[in-house]
Amino acid sequence: MRKLFATTLLALIWMTGLSQENERPLVYDVENTGSQFMVPVMPAPNQLKEIRELPDALEGVKDFSDWSRRRSDISHMIQHYGIGRKPAVKPEQVKARMEGDTALVVDVTVNGETLTLRSNIHYPKVGEPPYALIIGASMNALPRDLFEGRPIAMMNYHEAQVNDYSQWRRGHHDRGEHNFDRLYPELKENGAYSEWAWGFSRLLDGLQQLGPEVTKIDMKRIGVTGCSYAGKMALYCGAFDERVALTIAQEPGGGGAAAWRKSHESKENVEDIDKTDYHWFLESQRENFKGDSVYYLPYDQHELCTMVCPRALLLLGNPDYPWLSDPAMQASAEEAKKVWERFGIADRFDCDIVGGHGHCQLPQSQWPLVQSFIDRFLLHKKP
Repeated sequence: MRKLFATTLLALIWMTGLSQENERPLVYDVENTGSQFMVPVMPAPNQLKEIRELPDALEGVKDFSDWSRRRSDISHMIQHYGIGRKPAVKPEQVKARMEGDTALVVDVTVNGETLTLRSNIHYPKVGEPPYALIIGASMNALPRDLFEGRPIAMMNYHEAQVNDYSQWRRGHHDRGEHNFDRLYPELKENGAYSEWAWGFSRLLDGLQQLGPEVTKIDMKRIGVTGCSYAGKMALYCGAFDERVALTIAQEPGGGGAAAWRKSHESKENVEDIDKTDYHWFLESQRENFKGDSVYYLPYDQHELCTMVCPRALLLLGNPDYPWLSDPAMQASAEEAKKVWERFGIADRFDCDIVGGHGHCQLPQSQWPLVQSFIDRFLLHKKP
């Protein structure tokens, strides 16, 4: 009876976002549709099997009804071996309010400690609410012209309010000393990407709690984007929260969409599992999977990408910067796309790698593709 209830509940959740076009959800009403599934067994690193090629993201998946469980398993693997746990939060632990007409404030209280998130919403001058919303991970590096004249609100997620580590800013706190760690001292070994994804989800909690009458935002039309280290952040945020309809990861590099295995095999100086910034990941990832041990990692970054499925994902690369390991991202994308293809929604995924421009400077040649994803998945325009 319990199993039947869980299956029925999951089916109802799926039905809330069905697309008439191909009967696959464009977005969900909850952060994690697989929360009812048990955590799979996580073998110790010395008990893992060697996998030379990219692992099969569709292992055990016969049809779409199996995907939520498989996605849950992938999520747990990434948290356990790669970034650290993203803890669930109860609705009563979140209190949201608007300060003035545009400032969203979200207080999250856990274990007697409160963390406050603040972000300003910039509303469009056209259209009627509730509006679609694009959230910049740290900032939105996409040209503003892509959004001007469209009924899309804009907001930045200030990740330093959760974990203030920065490669570029002096005076940041160290692992275990961030605001997140006050709430979860037992998770002090976490990498920044699990903590940043957690904070992003709390912003969505606040928007959802207040509702469109207060925020003027349509929760079914939320997008997230970022570039470089924030391209990784956008990917983790979109992958780990199923309320995000569109994820655009711009030049995310190693540890983002680029497969660790393929980066390890590159003859270029690229961001591989040995040479990334370990404030972002579990230190144990480097200890357990350095060098040729990367082949014992039970997942790879293409599976992070597949966690976005069946929602929309656009990966953007720049081969002029070898460090980004774009050939490894291309290999990852080719493997990830098989999941969208299996479910008949391959048009919701794309990877475009174009050179001849600066880092995080979107070239004109990529504008039409980016615009098409924005129009289709945030404005629900037919192609």
